[in-house]
Amino acid sequence: MEENKTLESKYIQQHLANERTYLAWVRTSITIIGIGFLASSLHFNNIKEVSQLADTIAVFVSIFSLLVGLAILALATRHYFFVQRNINSQTFESANRLIKVSTGIIFFIFLLLGLYLISILF
Repeated sequence: MEENKTLESKYIQQHLANERTYLAWVRTSITIIGIGFLASSLHFNNIKEVSQLADTIAVFVSIFSLLVGLAILALATRHYFFVQRNINSQTFESANRLIKVSTGIIFFIFLLLGLYLISILF
C-alpha cells in the first residue's frame, strides 16, 4: 500500500493530465447523448407531419447516440485505468484506436443527421 502511494505521488502531473483527459471523454459522451435527445426532441415536438423515413431516422439517431455515448464512457473509463497503470510503470501507448473509432462514429452520427435533414426537406 505504501509503495503504491509513493509510486503514484511520483507522477502527480501525469495522473492529473490523465484525469483531465478522462473528464474530456466524459463530456464528449454526454454531448453525443445530448445530440440524440436533441434530434428526437426537435423532431417529435416541433415538426407536425413528415415522412415515416424521417421518423425512423430521428428514432435511430436517438438510440444510436445513446448507445455510442455509453460505449465511449465505458471505453474512456477502461482507458483511464490502462493509462494509470502505464504511468506507474513508465510506459506509454497512445489512444489511436479509441480516437479512430470515436471519430468514425461521430462522423456517422452527422451523416445520419444530414440524411434526416434531407428527408425533411424533400
